[in-house]
Amino acid sequence: MEITNKQLSEFEEIAAIPKGFLMEIIKATKTAKISRIAVVGGAVRDVILHKLHKKQLNYLPDLDLVVEGSASDLAKIIQDQLGEERLGQFTIHTVYDTAEIKLDGFSIDIASARIEKYLAPGYNPKVIKSLLENDLYRRDFTVNAMAIELSNLKLIDPFNGRDSLDSKQLRFIHSKSFKEDPTRIIRGARYAARLNFELSTESLNQVKQTLIAWPWEWKPGDKPELAPPALGTRLRMEMELLLNNEPWQEALKCLQQWGALLLLDKQLQEDKKHNRRLHWASKLGLDPLTVFIAGSSNPAELGARLQLPSHQQKLLIEKCKLEEFLHILNKDKVYLNWPPSTWCRELEGNEWSAQAVAIVICSGSPIWRKLLRWFIRWRLAKSPISPKKLIENGWEPGPKLGVELERLRHEYIDRLDANN
Repeated sequence: MEITNKQLSEFEEIAAIPKGFLMEIIKATKTAKISRIAVVGGAVRDVILHKLHKKQLNYLPDLDLVVEGSASDLAKIIQDQLGEERLGQFTIHTVYDTAEIKLDGFSIDIASARIEKYLAPGYNPKVIKSLLENDLYRRDFTVNAMAIELSNLKLIDPFNGRDSLDSKQLRFIHSKSFKEDPTRIIRGARYAARLNFELSTESLNQVKQTLIAWPWEWKPGDKPELAPPALGTRLRMEMELLLNNEPWQEALKCLQQWGALLLLDKQLQEDKKHNRRLHWASKLGLDPLTVFIAGSSNPAELGARLQLPSHQQKLLIEKCKLEEFLHILNKDKVYLNWPPSTWCRELEGNEWSAQAVAIVICSGSPIWRKLLRWFIRWRLAKSPISPKKLIENGWEPGPKLGVELERLRHEYIDRLDANN
């Protein structure tokens, strides 16, 4: 059956896809000798949600396409047909035969239909090319395991994803979904928060039973670098998406209710203060994931397991050392009579950075108000007399000049604070 321009235009309008976009893709598939091509994943889910519940589609962040054939060959033909000036991004991943392109600013992921064999839970799978229907089996939830074939715009729904949409339920595809890739539950929390869905009873039981059994070779306390990808790098990526792009308060609430934060740390699963930390992280311009895991039992170890950037890992180490210092201060109450200049000397003369202090502020240290005043006010103050003026008054450039500037700065900060 030959699809008409009108049918494609209607689908593009509902899915918020740029007009004429899919016809360009279909034209390229003929040249690439692609036997079948389908839209899969979020676009299909959201189009059906729009029809079932009249849910407004604000935007489509990207479009996922699956082909029976070579995704990389198709991407190259799209590049030849449309020209490099229209493609803002063009990346081929040869390992999985996938491609990422950006056409007129619109992101497209193209994948060759495949099945995945997990040789061990939590590790990257072995990939074997297959049919479109088999490709859907490797996905996370039934609501994301539907496809619309572009040759006829018919729905392919082998796991009754449409029924799950109708009941607003998130159901794993099969009984080993969570065991094979535990990051699927993080995506589940993102969908639950964004779409106001619930995790089905059988899927929740799968999560709880799998966590009790802990089927992954790596376990908490082992060397962080030995953690499989789904307990390390992929887990970090999913958490970053959750905290940066989703209604994170609701998503984290879901993860705690499901017991799924045990994937990260037992203390985070029981944590009741993450909302405060993340609220302050936003106010102080900090990375939300770093501040979130600062509440774990061993932030530095968890940061290493998730392979946070080295700078963020260093901040978590500094944060722990600073908290040890503050614990002693709070115990002896020696800080109660400190002027601002003493706070400056203590905080600026040690091995922690301003960002590490900010993380401790987010964590709600008993002395956090003093730290906040230093962070937003005292540390930014400068000597009221400039280096140039001091030199004009007879000071020689060098270390002694720096000491004098700091003395004048401290006097100024104490005076300023006393006046307020």
